[in-house]
Amino acid sequence: MPLTTAPDTLPTRIGTQILNLLLPHHRTSDRPPATAEAFPHQLRRISTFVRDGSPVVFTLPGFPCKSPNPAKVLGHLPDQGERLSLTFLNTLCTRIERIYPPGAHLIICSDGHVFGDLIGVPDDHIDAYADDLRTQIGRMGLHRLSVFDLRDVLGDLPHDTKRAHIHERYAPTLEALRAETCADDQALALYRGITRFLIEDTADWTGTRSALQRACRQRAYGVIQRSRAWGTLIAEHHPRAVRLSIHPQPIGAPKFGIRLLDAPDAWTTPWHSAALRRTDGTWTLVPRARAARQGRLVQQDGRASHFDQNGMACLSRVQ
Repeated sequence: MPLTTAPDTLPTRIGTQILNLLLPHHRTSDRPPATAEAFPHQLRRISTFVRDGSPVVFTLPGFPCKSPNPAKVLGHLPDQGERLSLTFLNTLCTRIERIYPPGAHLIICSDGHVFGDLIGVPDDHIDAYADDLRTQIGRMGLHRLSVFDLRDVLGDLPHDTKRAHIHERYAPTLEALRAETCADDQALALYRGITRFLIEDTADWTGTRSALQRACRQRAYGVIQRSRAWGTLIAEHHPRAVRLSIHPQPIGAPKFGIRLLDAPDAWTTPWHSAALRRTDGTWTLVPRARAARQGRLVQQDGRASHFDQNGMACLSRVQ
């Protein structure tokens, strides 16, 4: 009796090829490399799109707003770090289209309003950041990207009302989250990472260091509660999408951590840092204060964009 080919062979094979394009950029605390077969959640979802002959849809919560700490960032609007990251994400979709003609679309789920009150960023700065992301995407012709935020869900309601709505409807209880953090190493790592960011992002604290740490530990739980709520809402609005994450994720997790740019650690993002162009032309992300010591500030469109080590080298030779 001749062997028959399983109907899912082709979608799975193409899904594996698509996933292989993502693997070099996996943001994880585990030790790579891993093969596509180690990511059954993503492979199953991608293969479903391929089976239907429709574009693969990715959702990526992130790009919330700039850190409020001026020692870390150049301002409250997107800069070269975001532009490079957006270009990278669009390029990934372009590469997918080369092996799978229906292509891919990536939805940036900008979450600044979800927890803006907890991280000390004004809502008008968050609006300006998300609006400028849309402008940059259009200006650079990144047609495979779009931005989704709370305004797409709850319109022009007051920001505090929106936050209360998603918290009450979707957020886990504080007790459940604390229990999970105690029992799960990944949850604990996330809690500690967010606590560290909150401490670093607090630029105007007048109390003691220990009081700041206590306040940030408490706020970290709130940020995680709201982030979970946002993730549930995203899944409700985009139920078939492949879920990406800007946080490190273990191999095989339902969310696929993705590294946007080269950085010293697995937690650094463009909105917590400044872009630095090295002398060899490559880019990295570092705090603004450190970048200013290593490179010359470059302006683009009338505002601070990034730092350039080549410019610093030229300046040193002139001096």
